[in-house]
Amino acid sequence: MSPKATRWSPVAETTSPASLARHAAASTLRSASATLARLARRLAVRSARHRTDPRLEFYAEAGAPEGALYLDGQLIGWLPGVTRL
Repeated sequence: MSPKATRWSPVAETTSPASLARHAAASTLRSASATLARLARRLAVRSARHRTDPRLEFYAEAGAPEGALYLDGQLIGWLPGVTRL
């Protein structure tokens, strides 16, 4: 290998229509994602203001964790041996 330094030269980038379409689609999807995230945060805050009592949920359905106990959508534990309330 030669110790000679290589020169950098700007090369005109050629952009294909497919590349432009991918970049446009990616930009659109990022924008839509950010918009939906803002909307979800706003709706979550609005929903939390309307609810005053905690919501206790119990699941003992097929495919669900047996005896799973949730408080406001967060798993807080299991009730061992309990399959029905």
